Amino acid sequence: MAKLLALAAFLPALAAGCGVLGGADHPPLDTVASVDLERYAGRWYEIASLPVRQQRGCSCTTAEYSLVEEGVIRVVNTCRRGPQGEFDSAEGKAFVVPESNNAKLRVQFFWPFRGDYWVLQLAADYSYAVVGVPSREYFWILSRTPSMDEATLQTLTRRLQEQGFDTTKMQRTDHTCTEQNL
Repeated sequence: MAKLLALAAFLPALAAGCGVLGGADHPPLDTVASVDLERYAGRWYEIASLPVRQQRGCSCTTAEYSLVEEGVIRVVNTCRRGPQGEFDSAEGKAFVVPESNNAKLRVQFFWPFRGDYWVLQLAADYSYAVVGVPSREYFWILSRTPSMDEATLQTLTRRLQEQGFDTTKMQRTDHTCTEQNL
């Protein structure tokens, strides 16, 4: 049941990414020029986000990406519910959008629903990434480590504002439990 609830947490993001929710009044959203999926694979820690409603209250949120086959990525999102709660995870797949140089993916947690997952910013050394949806309803700031220096976070936040995201509702992710387990 917990896995089903975790999976249900991603439906609003999928709906937003599919254009079901708002976003028609925004100019096209720019992505990075290209993404090397082999370098992108691995564990990412959510540093901050404009989260889906059901994701609120999560801490120690991570995403693990692994290549399954050409153009297909296994996605495992994990978070802790509440300060002493259990870890919950949801597994899905991401599919590369043709002719996007791997910068645009369609993520699927429930068949047949797929939502946009666009890489908006990416460090040259793949130490951080910013992902969002064209409707600007959601975004995630990710890092290879459970923390990020404040100057980098502020720069990424400013860029999101410039792209039309409402960063006033951004929530920082607590990784205290993750750091204790390293």
